[in-house]
Amino acid sequence: MDQPPRRPLLLPLVIVLVAFGPISTDLYLPALPRIGEVFGAGPESVQLTLSVFLAGFAAGMLVYGPLSDRFGRRPVLIGGILVYLLATLACALAQSIEWLIAARFLQALGACCGPVLGRAVVRDLYGPSRAAQALSYVAMAMAVAPAAGPVLGGVVTQWVDWWANFVLLLAFGGLALAGVLAILPETNRHRDPTATQPRRLVTNYLGLLRNRTYLGYVVTVGAGYGGIFAFISGSAFALIGGLGLTPLAYGFCFAAVVAGYMVGSFASARLYGRIPLDGLVRLGNLAMLAGGLAGAALALAGLWSVAAIVLPTAFYLLGCGLVMPNAQAGAIGPFPRMAGAAAAMLGFLQMSSAALLGIVVGQFQDGSPTAMMLAILLSAVASAAAHRWIVPPRALDRAG
Repeated sequence: MDQPPRRPLLLPLVIVLVAFGPISTDLYLPALPRIGEVFGAGPESVQLTLSVFLAGFAAGMLVYGPLSDRFGRRPVLIGGILVYLLATLACALAQSIEWLIAARFLQALGACCGPVLGRAVVRDLYGPSRAAQALSYVAMAMAVAPAAGPVLGGVVTQWVDWWANFVLLLAFGGLALAGVLAILPETNRHRDPTATQPRRLVTNYLGLLRNRTYLGYVVTVGAGYGGIFAFISGSAFALIGGLGLTPLAYGFCFAAVVAGYMVGSFASARLYGRIPLDGLVRLGNLAMLAGGLAGAALALAGLWSVAAIVLPTAFYLLGCGLVMPNAQAGAIGPFPRMAGAAAAMLGFLQMSSAALLGIVVGQFQDGSPTAMMLAILLSAVASAAAHRWIVPPRALDRAG
């Protein structure tokens, strides 16, 4: 447990690793309408570059977790980042929407190593009791990526073109690889030589899904992220296509929404120890419900404006900043000997549900925010319901 003070750069490196997901989805969001224009593709086809990425992200997670439980976090991370770099180069060189969709799937197979193993590293170093606080700080700092990403993506899309976003992602992947090689020690102290055996894999994953506490937190996380992804997949078409914003203006709107997540994550870290883990999740769910209800009501009333989209969604993400790190810690904390598998299954279900929701939102995309805001409201309801009725009463609540 003395590693973090002796290695102060480890937590910043974990932030970079966990940021693989949001930076790879959010940076190129302002370029989505431009990609459709260049390749002659409709919104539903362009949106597939996001949903297919999440599908690959989810599938890869099931592999990286057990591999790291057997062979260690460091070598598996190095391999995953190399896959990411090659696939990102293929994205930048894409000549058709089909090529880009396929390359995005491969890019996701590499990118997912970062969040899965980054969270497992936190569990390795901080244990179950301090992991929630550490993950709150990670979530707060990681929010810089989706806040700054669309602004930067809007700049390079306007000044260069859509492919320049993937050149930036190539540089990000190279930085992450250098950090792993230079900074990260092997943190897995409980390697399991049987972790990758098919029978053991099935047994571990079924055991996790039979655990009511784990399942409840996973559904809470998955539902919350579903609302975030509904905004990610639908906001460019609503704000740029529907309301006529420039890519750069869209980037600033996206950053304003993500600021809500940063506030919620900061509050979670500061309130750690004062309010029990489950109390923070309940508080976050209330904020998500309030934001979801306000956004859906405005959209159904036909009040389509930048403020009517940005403000309710920012409040929803404030709630997510409270819910996500605490629910993630609640799910992974009880499983020190298969933290990789626990993080992998959590990520798989989180990304799978979000990908499906994104496809649904894409099918109803008409330039209005209605489908997106209704999806955000349904996600808030599902998150609150899962935490209220699936997660059993916990001793952690009583202990504070």
